[in-house]
Amino acid sequence: MRVRFRRRVLAVLVVVVLASLGMAAAGRLLGWGGSRRLVDATFVVKPYLQLGNAGPSTLELLWQGHDREESWTVEVQGTPTGEWAKTDEVQSRRVALEGSLPRRFYRATLSKLEPGSDCAYRVRLGERVVFEARARAPRPSGASHRFVAFGDGGAGTAEQRAVAYQIGREQPDLVVITGDIAYMNGRLDNYDEQFFPVYNSDENAPGMGAPLMRSVPFFAAVGNHDMVYNNLDKMPDGLAYFLVWFQPLNGPALDPNSPRGPTLTGSESHVRAFREAAGPAYPRMANFSFDYGDVHWIVLDANTYADFNAPVLREWLARDLAAAQGAAWRFVAFHHPPFSSSKAHEDDQRTRLLSPLFEQGGVNIVFTGHVHNYQRTYPLRFIADKDPERGTAVVGRWELDRVYDGISHTRPNGVIYVVTGAGGAKLYDTHLNDEVRPRIDFTARFISNVHSLTVVDVEPSRVTVRQVSDKGKALDRFVLTK
Repeated sequence: MRVRFRRRVLAVLVVVVLASLGMAAAGRLLGWGGSRRLVDATFVVKPYLQLGNAGPSTLELLWQGHDREESWTVEVQGTPTGEWAKTDEVQSRRVALEGSLPRRFYRATLSKLEPGSDCAYRVRLGERVVFEARARAPRPSGASHRFVAFGDGGAGTAEQRAVAYQIGREQPDLVVITGDIAYMNGRLDNYDEQFFPVYNSDENAPGMGAPLMRSVPFFAAVGNHDMVYNNLDKMPDGLAYFLVWFQPLNGPALDPNSPRGPTLTGSESHVRAFREAAGPAYPRMANFSFDYGDVHWIVLDANTYADFNAPVLREWLARDLAAAQGAAWRFVAFHHPPFSSSKAHEDDQRTRLLSPLFEQGGVNIVFTGHVHNYQRTYPLRFIADKDPERGTAVVGRWELDRVYDGISHTRPNGVIYVVTGAGGAKLYDTHLNDEVRPRIDFTARFISNVHSLTVVDVEPSRVTVRQVSDKGKALDRFVLTK
């Protein structure tokens, strides 16, 4: 009797301790990796959409389940009045890395969709429907669409959740993240706690986020917090960008072991486990391109190890832009801004070396993050004095199109660079908000005292860009016409 009594007392104490710690802390105590998604008996991460590689008639559906053998199927309804059809076989792989919950990654292709039309899908575990949502097939060329861009969001803050809620209110067709996706280290555990619960929240509220990713495809560029923590002995579940995203593998075949490559460090067992989990995505998925509607997108790895003078990168970029001249618009996304008036990261300028390629290739807008505020340049052309051998500052001169105002004069002569890094992390340079004097002369707008997102409406001959605060307030607006 005394033994039973002691066991009951111990059980009660454990329950009290776990309740006081919360699920995340309790998960770490028990070696679970701190995932708040463990409360769901079916999913570790609920279904979310990716564009994949196939074009406007398909979407890729991904989710993460618990580490056990299970029978999953997916059905898709291509039109509101159409029949439900089972997708091809669900693909799966097991990922068990120290520091995060072991799990199974699943993927199914929603195919034969009518471009630009609404569709529905449902996920079955055995015979039981465990998840349903609606989505929209990618917009075709000639059809208008809306996308939202932001960076530096996954910090687990109230402002991050408010930005996610505002993204939902804008009802985008597509979302792009300009790096620093899941703070602080880009680990799988960081995604579990601070990314998916916000952008794929079951609740739609300013204090929670929005159920975005289950209905809207996201894509992302890598930031420094996603890539530089590459010691797999310290963080075996790091570099999770290459695990959770499913993006094109059509970028340049860079050597990951070059002096300026994202070299992995750690024991042979940890490196092998990561490579087996990431497969062909590492490191190639950090640079890619694709078409959506009337836009040709290029996404780049702009971290400080990148060699922007490497012939393989420059030749790929030039060829890709040359082949995209039939697209009405050409946009680029990466993390480190070439042109910024902030003191923070003011010498992170090596991406300026790509500016002549953007100009020659007819790039319209470059979207970046890294600096935690919003900035917009005048249309500009840049000529570097010389390539720096050390450091990241790139000295040169720029030519500015000051006639362009985005209102009555809407045809820019040069590339517009947008910093949209106010997605949720602590803001930079709040005391300089919209001050004119501290700006470098290429900066047209500088808004640093509020978290925000960039909303872009694309038409074949017109692009309208708005900056919106986390409370829905209009901060900036400019227009480009062909």
